[in-house]
Amino acid sequence: MVRIQVLMLNRMIQPDFLNVKTMYMKKSFILLLCCIAVVVVNAQHQMVKLWETDSVLKVPESVLYDEQNKVLYVSNIDGTQPWGKDGKGSIGKVGLDGKVIAAEWVTGLNAPKGMGFYKGKLYVADLTEIVVIDIEKGAIVERLPLDATGLNDISISNSGKLYVTDMRMRKVHEISLNSPASGAVIADSNQLKGPNGILAHNNELYILDAGVMYKREANGSLTKLAEGMEGGTDGIEHVTDDEFLVSTWGGVVYYVKTNGNKEVLIDGRAQKINSADIGYDAKRRIVYVPTFWKNTVVAYELK
Repeated sequence: MVRIQVLMLNRMIQPDFLNVKTMYMKKSFILLLCCIAVVVVNAQHQMVKLWETDSVLKVPESVLYDEQNKVLYVSNIDGTQPWGKDGKGSIGKVGLDGKVIAAEWVTGLNAPKGMGFYKGKLYVADLTEIVVIDIEKGAIVERLPLDATGLNDISISNSGKLYVTDMRMRKVHEISLNSPASGAVIADSNQLKGPNGILAHNNELYILDAGVMYKREANGSLTKLAEGMEGGTDGIEHVTDDEFLVSTWGGVVYYVKTNGNKEVLIDGRAQKINSADIGYDAKRRIVYVPTFWKNTVVAYELK
């Protein structure tokens, strides 16, 4: 009689146990799907390596893509002092296949960094001055001195306004290339901690400063768009709409949206591979990363 009661009790419990087990499995499956969804959201983009130059460049700090001439320009600091006024700096030229055309295409600079184009000329930030290079001649044709000690990145608008950051004096200069005497300081140490990357795009000006991405408003104020980018924010390029690439000297390249969202695309900190001022081919979606002390430029396809 006792055995029959036990069997009946087991039969009563078994369906409830199966129901609980089924519910648990469903919840686990739903949780797994949620985790997968989070991973997908956080990994919408990636950078796939295409090539790397030979290590014959000389401490490359910045890369600029020249669509018209199908070539890359690379600023070489050359030496162990990134701010050294030693006359060793140069501009290199690299093919789109990764072959170095000339490691020192133009010489006679000090510690060149950011670059920009305007009307057939290459403008280079070099400590205290803007060095102007005639691209066709491959020669320096002018030097524009500024009240500066640490000129870093350059961006030039379609109308010929050149913007350059002074990281050491914590300033941003604006120069009209159609009349250089009209230069002015448009942001200073009251707003900035150490400005580096700068980008003029669609009548907007974006500034990188100590891990933060700002937009400069018409009234001169700065609006914070994204923050928390580690390693010294360095280069900035526009991708599409409100989406940008931001590189840090420490070795991280971020995909950043103006709503503050960001993704890590590559992280070279563990390998001590820096990623200074990047270049970008928007049509082919290729990112060019200078590796600084590693003396190379690496090309990645943005997916």
